[in-house]
Amino acid sequence: MGKQEDFVLRALEERDVRFVRLWFTDVLGFLKSVAVAPAELEGAFEEGIGFDGSAIEGFARVYEADMLAKPDPSTFQLLPWRSEDPATARMFCDIVMPDGSPSYADPRFVLKRTLSKAAEQGFTFYTHPEIEFYLFKDTPQAGVEPVPVDRSGYFDHTAQSMGADFRRVAITMLESMGISVEFSHHEGGPGQQEIDLRYADALSTADNIMTFRTVIREVALSQGIWATFMPKPFTTHPGSGMHTHVSLFEGDQNAFYEAGAEYQLSQTGRRFIAGVLRHAPEISVVTNQWVNSYKRLMFGGEAPSYVCWGHNNRSAMVRVPMYKPLKHASTRVELRTVDAACNPYLAFAVILAAGMKGITESYELPREAEDDVWTLSERERQSLGIDPLPKNLDAAITIAERSELLAETLGETVFDFFLRNKRAEWDAYRGQVSAFERDQMLPVI
Repeated sequence: MGKQEDFVLRALEERDVRFVRLWFTDVLGFLKSVAVAPAELEGAFEEGIGFDGSAIEGFARVYEADMLAKPDPSTFQLLPWRSEDPATARMFCDIVMPDGSPSYADPRFVLKRTLSKAAEQGFTFYTHPEIEFYLFKDTPQAGVEPVPVDRSGYFDHTAQSMGADFRRVAITMLESMGISVEFSHHEGGPGQQEIDLRYADALSTADNIMTFRTVIREVALSQGIWATFMPKPFTTHPGSGMHTHVSLFEGDQNAFYEAGAEYQLSQTGRRFIAGVLRHAPEISVVTNQWVNSYKRLMFGGEAPSYVCWGHNNRSAMVRVPMYKPLKHASTRVELRTVDAACNPYLAFAVILAAGMKGITESYELPREAEDDVWTLSERERQSLGIDPLPKNLDAAITIAERSELLAETLGETVFDFFLRNKRAEWDAYRGQVSAFERDQMLPVI
């Protein structure tokens, strides 16, 4: 065993850890967990913990069910919401087959494989998510509109605010687990919060997002309230996104920075944006994977609905934030489509693959969108070459089914299962009779 494994085994003894939760995600991004006793962990490091892959969404068919979860010792952390004695810890896992080969159905492996391809060209991929979510007073009930915990708005400071107290407790927990928080504030909707995580490599950030969603839900339940990352829980209030800032580094140098260039953005950065824009309709099914995701994109206030980029243009899908003088590392690109209900491993993988395609094939960056894209007419947008994003999950699936980039990045196993699952979700959704239909039609027809 290596030094990291030895450190974990010593920490278990020194911290009196009695339970270790091994975490991984299914193809849709739902967290899975198995608890093991510390005595089993040495064997888990060497051989993994066996489980039935056919019972996990998208992992395996019944006749190839045996899989192993191998913990990653670098992700060891105590769970702060399980602070009573004895202590509980967690580690993320890589999923492998009985012969030790990686499972092609493991979303973490999909991202690691994509990061490795970028590393072969000398690049490290960094991400910084701004995660929005709503807090409700009670557990949601079918047919009843949830009640937000407050009626505050964007950046509001309210005395004895439940949201502010919630954010303070959640951030303290996150930082105790080694997850650095950069900003936090109240967002535009009633009960809507935002917490921004500090820049990290994409794999660490994806792990952090999975931990973040768990911490937020645990803190909410401990306070008798409910947290949701649903992209558009209300018709009349803003949706919740996960604006994600991305950059590529070559060693210690920011590959997106070029002194004297427009917006200090290098040719590599411009081609990366061009790749993301060209492949945006194909990867939407992953970055915005739910029926409800498109309610946010199409009717969500400041959510982007069109494929375009701009500098400080918040109607654009991709934004180049203002350069901070003498801070070369701060040159970055912001993607405004992504929502926090995605599988972060798959989302980061397809974003990186699209950007790298733009770099390797020297895509030309289209003209910048200088206007508020929402206020333009359809004809004006067409004349400017601004295409719409998919308007619903069905359209996103149809585009994705023809995508070579998506099939190559996700791999055959994940690509096939993911799209079949999304198609089933769309079919189930369109067969539902909604309250809107009843309210409109029953009184008059």
